[in-house]
Amino acid sequence: MDKKLFRSLLLLITYSVVLVAVIVKLDEVTGWLDGVLGAFQPLIIGAAIAFILNRPCNFFARLYEKSLPEKARRAARPMAAATAYLIVAVLITALVALVVPELTHSIEMFMGNLNTYAANFQDLLDWVVAKLDLEQLANLDLSSGISGSLQKLLTGALDALTNTLPHLIGMTSVVVSGVVTGVISLVFSMYMLSGAPKLTAQCRRLVQAYLPKNAADTVLGVTRLTADTFSKYVNGQVVEAFILGGLCFLGMCLFRFDYAPLISVAVGVFALIPIAGAYLGAVLAVLLLVMIDPWQAVWFLVFLVALQQLEGNLIYPRVVGTSLGLPGIWVLAAVTVGGSLLGLVGMVISVPLAAVAYTLIKRDVRARLPAEEAQGEDAPPEG
Repeated sequence: MDKKLFRSLLLLITYSVVLVAVIVKLDEVTGWLDGVLGAFQPLIIGAAIAFILNRPCNFFARLYEKSLPEKARRAARPMAAATAYLIVAVLITALVALVVPELTHSIEMFMGNLNTYAANFQDLLDWVVAKLDLEQLANLDLSSGISGSLQKLLTGALDALTNTLPHLIGMTSVVVSGVVTGVISLVFSMYMLSGAPKLTAQCRRLVQAYLPKNAADTVLGVTRLTADTFSKYVNGQVVEAFILGGLCFLGMCLFRFDYAPLISVAVGVFALIPIAGAYLGAVLAVLLLVMIDPWQAVWFLVFLVALQQLEGNLIYPRVVGTSLGLPGIWVLAAVTVGGSLLGLVGMVISVPLAAVAYTLIKRDVRARLPAEEAQGEDAPPEG
């Protein structure tokens, strides 16, 4: 038998045996993978933190390299990493000091006035029922229902606290484990960020040493494209969230909407989710304001739509830059599929992953098609 054919058959048999074993022992394999991911969790979290801070760190590194003497330029990267972490710490401290007290006050005020808001919502429902002649909703008592739900929520919280006290030691161990994981992840991220150029060069040499040239070039190209896409996306979404949340707060204060800190924080946080985030923030704000004053909810919705149009068409392209080059239909598809598979995390990471796949497929199609067809693939249809 030919050696090449024998090797191919051996690989096929081995692959089939491994695949059958994985399917039969799927639960055990899944548990083993969970354990491996748990062991590498600090490293993964640290890499994610370093990746997010890499762009500002590069900016400060270039500044320090220009200002420092030649003998001290080796310290430019560690100084830039320390500066990036310092800025993040200052921003988090300022956010906690300025936003959290106002946010807490808004939540306390809302809980204190919940019965009044429930009565207002009941009056609104009665008016709608009378205008539209909805007899099946005439006997619906939302006021007592909301109050009863709140009472059940408080009772459930007290019961949970009572039942949780015997397991306080277990909870303490979970908290301690989380703190330790966070500290180790932070240390990993500091080492990765300060030594990013050297670490990147080492990984590149490993790929070039152990893979054929064509495969190594492909892997490095895909990695570079993925890193650039994720970096642009993460920085863009964070900047957009801060801008949208800040403008929402200023506008709500200017037009005297209620609960400006609470709603602005919610709008900014939901803005991190592409497409769906804008609707989730709007729905939450409208549900909150409609219990206070229905017309205030309507005017806020008009204000938020105008603000998103202004931010998306004027501010975001100038501050963040151009989009990822992914058509809108594929952005919606990526968010839908990602949310179904991985929940909130899937909704966040699905768009850059889809952008990478779209770019790679587009390049491959252009390489396979004749030059005339490749040039005309993005042309608008005739007629």
